[in-house]
Amino acid sequence: MSLISQEDLNRVRSSANIVDVVGNYISLTPKGKNFFAICPFHEDHNPSMSVSPDKQIYRCFVCGNTGNVFTFVEKFLGVSFAEAVSIVAKECGVTLSLDQTIKKEDKFQKEHELMDLVLKIYQNNLRAYEGEKAIDYLKKRNLFDETVKEFEIGLSLNKNILHDLLKEKKYGDKMLEELGLINCNEKEFLDVFRNRILFPIHDLNGYVVGFTGRCYLTDIVPKYLNTKETYLFKKGKVLFNYHRARDAIRLNKSLILVEGNMDAIRLSSVGIKNVVALMGTSLTKDQMEALKKLRVPLVLMLDNDSAGESATYSIGNLLEEQGLSFSVVRLSGAKDPDEYVVQFGKEAMVHNLEKTLSFMDFKLNYLKKNKNLDEISDLSEYIKSVLINLKKSQDDVLIEVTLQKLVKDYNISYDVLREQLGTKELSKKEEKKSVVKNNKRINGYYKLCEEILYYMMNGGEYIRLFQKHIGIFPIQNYRMIANEILYYYEKNKTICLADFITYMETNALKDVVLEIINREHEIELNSDAMFGAIKLFQVKSKEREIKEVKDKIKNELDDRKKMELTQKLMELKKEVF
Repeated sequence: MSLISQEDLNRVRSSANIVDVVGNYISLTPKGKNFFAICPFHEDHNPSMSVSPDKQIYRCFVCGNTGNVFTFVEKFLGVSFAEAVSIVAKECGVTLSLDQTIKKEDKFQKEHELMDLVLKIYQNNLRAYEGEKAIDYLKKRNLFDETVKEFEIGLSLNKNILHDLLKEKKYGDKMLEELGLINCNEKEFLDVFRNRILFPIHDLNGYVVGFTGRCYLTDIVPKYLNTKETYLFKKGKVLFNYHRARDAIRLNKSLILVEGNMDAIRLSSVGIKNVVALMGTSLTKDQMEALKKLRVPLVLMLDNDSAGESATYSIGNLLEEQGLSFSVVRLSGAKDPDEYVVQFGKEAMVHNLEKTLSFMDFKLNYLKKNKNLDEISDLSEYIKSVLINLKKSQDDVLIEVTLQKLVKDYNISYDVLREQLGTKELSKKEEKKSVVKNNKRINGYYKLCEEILYYMMNGGEYIRLFQKHIGIFPIQNYRMIANEILYYYEKNKTICLADFITYMETNALKDVVLEIINREHEIELNSDAMFGAIKLFQVKSKEREIKEVKDKIKNELDDRKKMELTQKLMELKKEVF
């Protein structure tokens, strides 16, 4: 696969008006020559994101998030840079060559190729003569050809053949065992999933990393068997169906989070495609981050049993702490979403999804569990637990409505409840601290370097002034960025800030470049101002050199060398003064 050329990337970027593209995802308001919006990358309450149609960049002056149209789509949708380019190209009607893609290093390429091959073997098994009983079983479970193909369902036969098949393809025993495909004993190599229907598990990028095996003929224990934790398959980093559901999630602007693979498969099979499943009844930090990247409201719909109810409470609290927007569905009449759809159909499920509970309403019911509210001690304990939960909320309206409900339902003094709740308002200063990046203050010399680099990113005339009067920065990071700017300009004979951001996409210094753009965005772009910055930089450079020589004199023990340094110091001072 070839790398998309910088020219093609620039063609897509220049065809896409950043105001139009960003406006597809968030609401923009014109103000002066720019547009402003509530920033989607931090907990924002006042419009703090600026979108510049002139520079074709966006920036948030609170959290510091900065970039061009590709950067915005990449971060807003939680997709790779390659996917962002493809999405923007599609939105602005630019066709990319089919054989062009962003080249990505895959350190597990051999493992991914192996897992793809194993998946194909399992799929072929299902289509073979030995797979007829498995297909009959799937049909009895209302899983027909279209769903089997969509979810790449396969079959491990009732014999140990996987090792021999893969050995012919030059895959070693150690890798097969480490990836959880075979077990080795003294006599033979055993297929881990022997005689089971297989559901592949993909990571967030769509690579097959493991399998769930379901027994279908006999009562094999356990009924379900997952791939063991491996260096490729980390249960806490996976959300089942995530890679497949992303487009539907964007289209529906919502996400349904369920507990098991079959729940996700069942909902998807009836056309409810915006669904992903946990790998159990817990939610990890990595899974939380993946959900946050989707930037859509969640519907939490776990199993209709005691464990599912408890998981709804614990996971809901995690989602609430992270500030995610979500609601809850508790099904009745079936043990889980899979069984519910089979029994009651798609329309009944859609009705439930349209009538979701707020998490606070769910908690008010959940906290009553196993309590007799006619008993004073139980009622007191219940009220206290509700207030403890309310203290976690930043929604003043929700707090007020809940307090009023408690007053009405249990005839309790509002003042007493409010006093027990206590004050929880953050000062403006504290609120700002929670969202502003903890950027270190940079001194005047560093600031001048960044200012000059910003000029250079905005036009060839500034690059030529740099080459004539400075030529090289003494600080490594800034020197490397300047070299990238010079290389880009020499190759393209022009430079545009938005296109240079794209050029730096895979460069380790990209974040430094974005920080410079964010800090220096209000600089007046003209040659006189740039020349003034250069003159000041030259003075500051001499002052730095003088300081360095003074430090060397202070620490030098050799009298001859100390005299030489003193002479150099006098010459430097003449140049400055």
